[in-house]
This record gives sequence, structure tokens and C-alpha cells, in this order.
Amino acid sequence: MSYADVNGINLYYEIHGTGRPLILLHGGLGSGEMFAPDVLAAFTAGRQVILPDLQGHGRTADVDRPFDFHEMARDIAALIDHLSLDRPDVAGFSMGGAVALRLAIIAPEKVGKVVSASAGIRRGATYPEILEQQAQVGAASVEFMKDTPMYESYQRVAPRPEDFPRLLDKIGAAMAVDYDLTDEVRGLEVPTLIMGADADMVPPSHFVEIFALLDGGLRDGGWDGSDRPKGGHALAIVPGTTHYNLVDSPLFATLSLAFLDNDAAA
Repeated sequence: MSYADVNGINLYYEIHGTGRPLILLHGGLGSGEMFAPDVLAAFTAGRQVILPDLQGHGRTADVDRPFDFHEMARDIAALIDHLSLDRPDVAGFSMGGAVALRLAIIAPEKVGKVVSASAGIRRGATYPEILEQQAQVGAASVEFMKDTPMYESYQRVAPRPEDFPRLLDKIGAAMAVDYDLTDEVRGLEVPTLIMGADADMVPPSHFVEIFALLDGGLRDGGWDGSDRPKGGHALAIVPGTTHYNLVDSPLFATLSLAFLDNDAAA
């Protein structure tokens, strides 16, 4: 359990296990504790896992800047330098998946492979009813959150538990920002697994769309795999899951590690 002063933030992180480094990034309103013990154990069986708490989450206190996924990616790039890691792999879920993808875009030289789970690349791909729900997220919804595991966890570990309304305001503001990473993803150099639930916040077709930008799904891969996507990219739609439980599925770790440990996908 340590802190790193990087990129203007005092970033909390934990290190578990030994082996090739893997940075594992949690989702919004969560922390490194979001990964269930059996899921974390699957990753640490053969990996050194670095678990940061992203800006304003878990044990990392907020700082005076908006929630911006590119800036959070710069936090992780700086953590990689701080820990002297040699191109670690990075896997993230939801907000963490968005940060992982942006890290691959802005600092490809620092990363080995990336798993981006349950993270769209266009705000407009999100179901309209979810966008309506996201528009309600803010300090005014604190009372509705008090019986949730997210609130309990924040009150237990946050350096300033009273900041929870501020966290909701910042997440709400971040989700209201329009974005489209189509052009950036099309030129992605880091081998990336795009993963989504089969009942996610965006339709499965959006994950297929992202895969197509990465040269995937455009032709038969060939009996020897020689015509798979040129950059070593891959796609996984996880059956029987939603945006809210994909990270708890044993398939999250199984599929992630199958991709990360496959040298042929490099």
C-alpha cells in the first residue's frame, strides 16, 4: 500500500503477486477493491498486479481539476515511470477501460497490451435511457446512494469521506461531455482486446464497430490466423453479463489473460 506523487496527484496504489506487471483499473465510483478476491487471485496467479485508485476514488483524494479520462491516463503513464515499469500490460473496466484505452492512444510507448472492457468510444453509442440516467448523477443524488456498496466503500476508505457529493458532481459532469475517439482508435498501435457484456450500456454492435476500426472482423482470419487484425487486436463479448457485473465474472480474468499471455497477439 503506497502513494505516488505523479502528475499533480497523490495516487494510491497496491501491488499484489509477482510476474509480468499488469495495471488493473477499476470503474467509476469504485476502487481497487472493486475486483472480487477470486478475480484478483486469477490475475495474481502469474502476474504482478498494480491496483491504483483513480482520481477522487478510493484512497486517492481528489484534486482541483475535472474528471478527464485523458488526464487520468496521464496519471497512469506517470505511475509507470514512477515504478520504473517496462511496458506493463493494462486492463480496465468501465471508467478504467476508458482510461486504459486513452493511455494506449496518448502513450503507446509505455504500454505492452491493453484490455478495455465495457468502454465505448462515442457518447452517442450509449443507450438513450442510460444517458438520461447519467444526466441525473450529481450531489443531489447522495441520499439515493447511501445504501449502495459504492457509498459504503467510499466512506470507509476515502481520505475525505465528505467529498462524496463532489465525486458525484464530477462524474456527472464527465459523463455529460461529448466525445468520439473514432480517429484515434483507427490508428491505435498497442494490441488491444475490446471486451463488452452482451447486455452492456452500449449495444454489442458498438464493440464490433470498435473492432472494425482496429482491422478486425473484415475478413476470414485464415487457418493459421495470419489474416487476423494486423495490430494483434481482439474482440470478446462476454455472455450472460451486464455492465454492472462483467467485472465479477470469472470470464473477465480468463479472457483478459488469454489475450495478454498470447505472444501471437503481440
